Amino acid sequence: MDAAFLITAFTTLFVVIDPIGLTPIFVALTAGLPAAERRAIALRACLIAVAILTLFAGFGEAVLGFVGISMPAFRIAGGILLFLTALDMLFERRTQRREGQASGEQPDPSVFPLAIPLIAGPGAIASMILLAGQRPGLPGLGAVVGVMLGVVVLAFLLFLAAPLIERALGRVGVNVVTRLLGMLLAALSVQFVLDGIRETGILGA
Repeated sequence: MDAAFLITAFTTLFVVIDPIGLTPIFVALTAGLPAAERRAIALRACLIAVAILTLFAGFGEAVLGFVGISMPAFRIAGGILLFLTALDMLFERRTQRREGQASGEQPDPSVFPLAIPLIAGPGAIASMILLAGQRPGLPGLGAVVGVMLGVVVLAFLLFLAAPLIERALGRVGVNVVTRLLGMLLAALSVQFVLDGIRETGILGA
C-alpha cells in the first residue's frame, strides 16, 4: 500500500471526523460527570463509531451496486457532500449544527449524538466508502480501516484530554484550527469530484 494513499486517507478522515472540533462538544456533553464515567462514555462512543464505519467500508460499495449506483457517481456525490462540510467548517455552521445536535438532556450521549452523527456522520461514512473503493480487496480494506482506527483512537485520546486542550487552545484556537482543516477538506473534496468525473470517461481520459 503506497504511502500517498495512506496519507490521503488519514487526512480525509481526520478532517471529516475532526477530533479537535469534537473536543469542546464532548466537554459540554459530559460536563459535571466523574472522570471514570467520562472515559466510559468516550470509549463506548468510539467503539460504536468504529463498528459503523467498518461496516460501511466493507459493504457500502455492494449496497451501492445493489441499488444501481456506480462508484464514479458516488465519488462525485461524496465529493460534493464533503465540499459542503468544508464550507460549514469555514463559516462555523458545522460547529453550530453540532452544538445543536448535542443540545438537550441525554442520559448517555455515547450513542447519540457522539457516535452518531458526530463521529460516524454522513461525511465519514461517505469517505470510508470512497476510500475503500479506491483500493478494492482485503489489503485495501484493511488499510482504510486501520487508518480510520488511528483517527478514532486519536479522537478518544483527545476526549480524555479534553479539559486540558480546551484551556490551552481556547475558543479562538479551536476556530482557527477548524478553518484550516476546512480549507484542506475543500481541496480534497474537489479532488474526489475530479476523480469521479475522470472515471466516467466523459472527459476522454
